[in-house]
Amino acid sequence: MKQDFSQLRLDQVTRRFAAAGGQTVAALDNMTLTVERGEFIALLGPSGCGKSTALNCIAGLLALSSGSIWLDDERIDMLPPEKRGFGMVFQNYALFPHMSVKRNIGFGLLMRGESGADIERKVDAVVRLVQLRGHEDKLPGQLSGGQQQRVAIARAIVIEPPLVLMDEPLSNLDAKLRLEMRAEIRRIHRDLGRTTIYVTHDQDEALSLADRIVVIKDGLVHQIAAPAEIYAQPANLDVARFMGYRNVLTLDVSAQGNGRAQLSGRGLSLQGTIKQPLGAKAAAAIRPEEFVVGDGPNGIDGKVENVEYSGRDSLLEVVTAAGLRLHVRSAVHPAVGAQVRLSVPPERVLVYPAEASP
Repeated sequence: MKQDFSQLRLDQVTRRFAAAGGQTVAALDNMTLTVERGEFIALLGPSGCGKSTALNCIAGLLALSSGSIWLDDERIDMLPPEKRGFGMVFQNYALFPHMSVKRNIGFGLLMRGESGADIERKVDAVVRLVQLRGHEDKLPGQLSGGQQQRVAIARAIVIEPPLVLMDEPLSNLDAKLRLEMRAEIRRIHRDLGRTTIYVTHDQDEALSLADRIVVIKDGLVHQIAAPAEIYAQPANLDVARFMGYRNVLTLDVSAQGNGRAQLSGRGLSLQGTIKQPLGAKAAAAIRPEEFVVGDGPNGIDGKVENVEYSGRDSLLEVVTAAGLRLHVRSAVHPAVGAQVRLSVPPERVLVYPAEASP
């Protein structure tokens, strides 16, 4: 497989499976994506959304039901995994427990028939890159979780693959190690410049690592964009919910124009920014941290029913007179039972069509 490809392209890739009752269900439905050489792409979504299915289709571990995958002008979805030559990092590391770190890393090179001298040179270089000097002769069981993950990454990149695939590689690590390994993965990617596709359900991981994020839900791609756009401008309500817009308020549309909508109902009167064409009802999505405790635009009065102290700020549950429960993150720490006034700028209130009633 060539190392200097310019683009990986997924063209209407679909993977179906037989569900209970004989129904055919699409785990991945018409996914179309172009990945440029050297890009870091995160496939983001909840469990069961189809992101790992997409990765396994790219790797050749799952056959396509329809569509095609290309490296530039070479179609690769008909090739077996070993012919694609991609490096893969699994969630459970998949290290050989009886082999040393050095032998685990060099295993792929050995299978390719490379000489002992070349294997030694390449393994030594990648051991330095992933900062495992001094651990070369240890067995995986003698290493910490973070060190084992470094071995798995080293094994994936030592073969100099055109593409590195990572399937939730940090999910088995504790919070501190996840932060450390996140920085290491980004550093390694920056140093090597290898195209990387990274599967995660963690929004923070995707935002901090990726050049672009692909948000997937129920097998469908809902948005492809840079992290800043995904965070601040979700394409639809599903993306907004997944990206932390915990407050979703269904209200009446009383007026709209110039990209703004005036919403009312449930004792509220809000102005927000229209993200999609609206009907008579709309859903206003607001992040907890966008609220300000104090006077300002879009004022809302309520009573504090719960406070979760987090150090610099607190997560408040504020209930309005109409019984509407709002999640607010604030540097102000009011007592439970306190009456507060909230405000939020109209540009921080994202307005989408209201969800259909079940």
